[in-house]
Amino acid sequence: MTGNRDIIDEKWRQFLGLVKNFRHIPFADFVLASGSLVFGNLHEKSDFDVIIGVKYGRIFTARFLCKLFFGFHNKKTPDKICLNHFVTEKSYRLSPPYNFYWKKLYQNLVPVYGPPQKIGAFFKANSWVGKPSSLFKLDSRHFYGASGIKAFLEKMLAGQAGDFLEKILKFIQEKKHKNSKDATYKPRVIFTEAELELHPDTKRTEGLTRF
Repeated sequence: MTGNRDIIDEKWRQFLGLVKNFRHIPFADFVLASGSLVFGNLHEKSDFDVIIGVKYGRIFTARFLCKLFFGFHNKKTPDKICLNHFVTEKSYRLSPPYNFYWKKLYQNLVPVYGPPQKIGAFFKANSWVGKPSSLFKLDSRHFYGASGIKAFLEKMLAGQAGDFLEKILKFIQEKKHKNSKDATYKPRVIFTEAELELHPDTKRTEGLTRF
């Protein structure tokens, strides 16, 4: 299933404009385009699914800063970055079960931000998709360039002050997560220091044999 070419091009233009802002966010290592962006079934009300690689030990800080920067959107909102999957170097490999949807999704992920070595490590960890890691190549839409703001904040939050902030943000986000009523159909939900995966409804991933 594919969307209108003009809509797809415009959505990608908007998305890539937003992605460049990740260069300011501390501990955000890389960003991969996901969901409807890579399957081409975009429409006017589509949001932008991503997988965000972050530094282990700062996942709750990175998530908070992403939400602060891109907006605290709990529901599907057009033209917004959907912050529902954060991984660290300890959780690059997608947790099973693997159905057709997840295999095709991970085969088609598009690197749009971050250093090639970290992106390469992510794809190598997901060899279960059957795509040799040696075939990994950066897409022309990819860029990398961390800002001075990102470097400064990472330095400031690298020690005890950062550890303290991480604990506070973990407590707040865990409390909110436990009180959440979002889960509906066979949710894929992981909420740990190594990974945050928040897919409360996976109905669309079942019974798919082609796109």
